[in-house]
Amino acid sequence: MPPSETGRSEASAPPGPSAKGMLVGLAVFVVVLVIALTWAKWLPYVHKTAGVLHTGKLDATSSVTDGSAAPPAPSWHAAWSFGLAYFKSVWMALLAALVIASAVEAFLPRQWLVRALTSGPRRLGGSLAGGLLSMPSMMCTCCTAPVTASLRRRGVPTSSALAYWIGNPTLNPAVLVFMAVVLPLQWVGVRIVAGVLLVFVVPPLVARLSPQPSAEPTWTADEEADTSVAPREALGRFARTFGRLSLTLVPEYLVIVLGLGAVRAWMFPISGHLAEWGVLALVVLAVAGALFVIPTAGEIPIIQGLLHAGMGAGPVGALLVTLPALSLPSLIMLRRSFPARVLLALLGAVVVVGIGTGLALWTL
Repeated sequence: MPPSETGRSEASAPPGPSAKGMLVGLAVFVVVLVIALTWAKWLPYVHKTAGVLHTGKLDATSSVTDGSAAPPAPSWHAAWSFGLAYFKSVWMALLAALVIASAVEAFLPRQWLVRALTSGPRRLGGSLAGGLLSMPSMMCTCCTAPVTASLRRRGVPTSSALAYWIGNPTLNPAVLVFMAVVLPLQWVGVRIVAGVLLVFVVPPLVARLSPQPSAEPTWTADEEADTSVAPREALGRFARTFGRLSLTLVPEYLVIVLGLGAVRAWMFPISGHLAEWGVLALVVLAVAGALFVIPTAGEIPIIQGLLHAGMGAGPVGALLVTLPALSLPSLIMLRRSFPARVLLALLGAVVVVGIGTGLALWTL
């Protein structure tokens, strides 16, 4: 090729990733991440953990029954009271999640992010990296959904994104500490084992249902250039992402949460003869727990309330896993990020692991 043509070809090529730009973007993201998590999660849970360790109890009310003997009858009042209490608990974490999700798309170099979240044993498909990185976030399944959606938009593979999503609520270190204080230790051990299965084993299996789950990511010329972080472009991308996530995810989130609050009595028919249903009660509660929505650590007062009401350890034990791991709002929020068959398979896996958890606690 003549020198003039070579020069023209090099001049027209998009700029490659700048090491300085990547470091600046990564530094900005880390600052945003640390500030958001410190404000919404770390400081609040430092104080809450200190209180639990000092008093030996968790000061919280069951969101299923609102502290009563049974859930309220389906009504607008039941929806409204549940919604107010729920969003009072999660609004800080939800805002932090929207900020972090926007920062993922605005500041993190795409290729670096994908490589970081696909590290580890190949057979785990990135679930090891995704699960380990989820643990410091300590978010509930719904608040993790916007971040997971942004990870998927940036090209993170199915397995690692699922592990990050499920790892936040199921392997939350603060919740495990609370459980160790207020519940029997065997419950904590079963929760850890079930959490490890759901975070590191289930995602690579479920990801096989996704088209080309293990394919190496490829980028267009524009996406290659996206690895540089120009301040004005990054800030604009941050604002656009925050607006998009707020408008597409939050409204449907609010509506579904209110709906679940209204029909709590149907999902958890504990005022009838559920305690006498045996294994069927375990299945009913496992499915209900996987669809119901709770704030972080919300499963603990629900479990305590049901045990105090005379429900057996088996049926209640299923909620130990299914309540935090998934919820109908989070599944709906991520319906554009994963194929429907992946989400349904994940829901089924959570229910099966929950049933296994209940059976294990039934025999202990």
